[in-house]
Amino acid sequence: MRRTSFEPEHADYRESVRRFIAEEIAPHHERWEREGIVPRELFARAAEMGMLAMQVPEEYGGAGVDDFRFNQILCEEVGITGVSGSGLGITLHNDICLPYFLHFCNEEQRARWLPGIADGSLITALGMTEPGIGSDLASMRTTAIASADGSEYLVNGSKTFITNGINADLVILAAKTDPSERHKGISLLIVERGMEGFERGRNLEKVGMHSQDTAELFFENVRVPAENVLGEVGQGFRYMTSNLAQERLSIAVAAVGAARGALDQTLAYVKERTAFGQPVGAFQHSRFALAEMATEIALATTFCDQAVLALNAGELTAEDAAMAKWWSTELQGRVIDRCVQLHGGYGYMLEYPIARAFVDARVTRIYGGTTEIMKEIVGRSLGL
Repeated sequence: MRRTSFEPEHADYRESVRRFIAEEIAPHHERWEREGIVPRELFARAAEMGMLAMQVPEEYGGAGVDDFRFNQILCEEVGITGVSGSGLGITLHNDICLPYFLHFCNEEQRARWLPGIADGSLITALGMTEPGIGSDLASMRTTAIASADGSEYLVNGSKTFITNGINADLVILAAKTDPSERHKGISLLIVERGMEGFERGRNLEKVGMHSQDTAELFFENVRVPAENVLGEVGQGFRYMTSNLAQERLSIAVAAVGAARGALDQTLAYVKERTAFGQPVGAFQHSRFALAEMATEIALATTFCDQAVLALNAGELTAEDAAMAKWWSTELQGRVIDRCVQLHGGYGYMLEYPIARAFVDARVTRIYGGTTEIMKEIVGRSLGL
């Protein structure tokens, strides 16, 4: 089915993204997977190619393009080409971190940070998750206590599973400025690279997405100036939830792209691989399995396209984003698992892209809100 949500400029952009991935990421992806991190220069190169922080206004060095369809294309192509680990840091910078700076910075902060975010010299991360609290963000223990004169905050605590944790220059830190409160006690502060007492722990070893630096962050008596508070004190939880729909849609779009990439790889494989004197794809079971996957991917693509248009119009609901996120990531896991099966023993070999796609896929049902949390959001919207 022809996709109708894009304009000619989006097709041109998709070709540029494909070239960028083919030239700047794919040749190095396996090495970055071994090293557990992408070089900082990748962000600067993405900026030069018009693929970083596109929404940053022109006066701060960005393109000033507020159209999530461009973000969607980047997410899709990263998934399709199987470089999710190397590309995740860029999409997190664009889709998840940037909105905090665009929506909640004052003019002084925008002038201070947006140019670097746009040109890739300031890499961003979001410090929300803590050891042991899972999705219950209101129970976080990291504190940011104001000084007597209100000029600074003393930050103590730790965060874990932080994407871009090693590379990050600016960490959007969620902390309790009022430990006696739950949701109303949370504020957002920007912790910057080099602040005394801010330390990075291990670059965590993960099942998949090895080239994505995922780290523990530690804060011991870090003095953060009041000028680094984002928005209003005590509004951090509201700010975080306001961006969750876009975050979850970004994950959904990437998941559908990864499923599409796995299907494309498998179609090529089963046409060439023979068993019992005929191509594997010629067996009825294989055709039915591939037909089912193609149909489900097409349906998920259509839903995500409509969700992106709703986001652009300011109409995407939390419930629709949750639907997109849980369905698409579960689809990703289901499709890739079946694709591995159709590859047979070779599908279990890491030299085959389908095997790497298999291990990369598992986390998408967890980060950004687990499938169970997404279903809870949808269920509550039904009056249950």
